[in-house]
Amino acid sequence: MVSTNTLPPLLSAGLVRPLDEYVEKYGQNLESDQLIKINGKTVAIAFMANSQHLFMRGDILSDLGISPPRTYQEVLDAARAIREAGIMQYPLAAAYEAGWYLGNEFVNNYLSLGGQFFEPGSAEPTINNSEGVQVLELMKEMTEYMPPEYLTLTADDLKKLYLDGKVAIINQWGSMVNSHLDPNGAAPEISRTTLLAPAPTLGGHDIPAAALWWDGFTIAKNVSDEDAEASFRAMMYGMRSSVANEHPNAATWLIKGYEAPESARGVLDTINSGGRPYPMNPFMGLMHAALGSELTDYMQGQESAEQALADVEAAYRTSARSSGFLD
Repeated sequence: MVSTNTLPPLLSAGLVRPLDEYVEKYGQNLESDQLIKINGKTVAIAFMANSQHLFMRGDILSDLGISPPRTYQEVLDAARAIREAGIMQYPLAAAYEAGWYLGNEFVNNYLSLGGQFFEPGSAEPTINNSEGVQVLELMKEMTEYMPPEYLTLTADDLKKLYLDGKVAIINQWGSMVNSHLDPNGAAPEISRTTLLAPAPTLGGHDIPAAALWWDGFTIAKNVSDEDAEASFRAMMYGMRSSVANEHPNAATWLIKGYEAPESARGVLDTINSGGRPYPMNPFMGLMHAALGSELTDYMQGQESAEQALADVEAAYRTSARSSGFLD
């Protein structure tokens, strides 16, 4: 099994075989968004998706006459109204823990602006630009309505804050939805009123600010043709709609005929609204790591957005040269 961020190293090492001939023979029930293609060749088949999207206290929004936000400006407006009504001092939360989570929030928002992380056909970074600055300014503005310990918050922390009734709007992973909506869970009164919506858009653009992730399968290049074909057929059998519909809440399935429950709508609506996939190239992990380590000074008000982005590019270049991606 492979996923968005585990496939690129296998591709770089030349360990994956193209699957197009098997798709043509046995993939009649595959949807186009299940075909993971690199340079025009199908290298993996996705069967489930994940993304972050909005989880909101519908009761609080309703009491204040606020429509569920669809943009980050509307999220900020809702947070301001909740604070001014004296309901919560810190109504927002996001996974900003320094490291992977913080880098991920930048990636989410930068993708929504159509930003490119690298020069075309190159590993040279290109994030120190107006889009990068706009993303950082939004992330900092959000912290005005977030708990002071925002640089320590993970997805698990968001769940606890939300179900404890301490925050009203979070951008949370769809894969964690069941624990937030559990009528027999820690906070059934909050679960009952929770609204799900696509990730918000940013800056007048219409792309949701959340990267799309997938899990699926590929087939190793070094297995025999007979074993590869048999493996593909077995996976197609396992990816039947009946299997997905027997376990509708186990994942957000990318399987034809899947009857998605309401709990899957946040992820599916983010996909259908034009969410962009997390970049799949062998050096994106180095960029993500540099973002996670170099943005904390900016988030704490210790440097400018431009300097933070320059620091990210410098840290990335050092890693990319060590890994042989840059001269």
